[in-house]
Amino acid sequence: MDESTSRGPLPGPRTPPPPDVVFTADFASETQWVAGRSWAYPGGGPVNPDDDKLDHLVSDADYSRSGTFRATRRPDGKWDTGLLTTEGSEEGFTVRPGDVLEARVRLPREVGAWPAIWTWRDGNHEIDVFEYHPDNPDLLEFANHVRPANRYVHDDAVSPGAWIELRTEFGARSVVWWLNGTQVFADERGVGRAWRAHLIVNLSVSAGRYHPAPAAETTEMSFEVADLVVRRPSGDDRPHEESRQPESA
Repeated sequence: MDESTSRGPLPGPRTPPPPDVVFTADFASETQWVAGRSWAYPGGGPVNPDDDKLDHLVSDADYSRSGTFRATRRPDGKWDTGLLTTEGSEEGFTVRPGDVLEARVRLPREVGAWPAIWTWRDGNHEIDVFEYHPDNPDLLEFANHVRPANRYVHDDAVSPGAWIELRTEFGARSVVWWLNGTQVFADERGVGRAWRAHLIVNLSVSAGRYHPAPAAETTEMSFEVADLVVRRPSGDDRPHEESRQPESA
């Protein structure tokens, strides 16, 4: 008997499911974010002059909880500044290898402003999603401090007061940065399999060693984060566990 060997068309290549959103920033949430304190600063803050910062961290909601991060000049020459971190919060969210962070940011206009989104844990684990200094008006700074690599990116879309879209993929073997939908840097270094870190969003003020301090007439500055989400590959929602033999940084 003649039997056909055809069983219909072969299935196409499997498309992996899209990453799930595992974190949506609610800057007003006191269970999600701690304001005005971080162990990335000596003693948890409020100052960090050795890092060329004029910051004096404050927990005042007006400086961060709306998503607009502000800094105002103090009589002593320092600046009250806004900082939020998931470190020490009730939820204690951490990013981990494979996560993707997406954010929409309005850059500051004032020279001396130093905005950043970054990660931190236990004295290290720092990945800079971005840093910006308006004295270099078209330049963004991206850096991996876990396995050192960095890139300065010039782009016409970057300017004081501009809105930009950022995407950072925290890969175990390569951290990848995107700007307005275009890949701009893949460090080929990564964070390793055991990495995890808390999120920090803040506005620092430059003290003048590496970038100019604010002009004498400047008394206030700000930048804004309108959206910030973290995505994780679907099905990878189990609690993160440290490797028994963590990879060296």
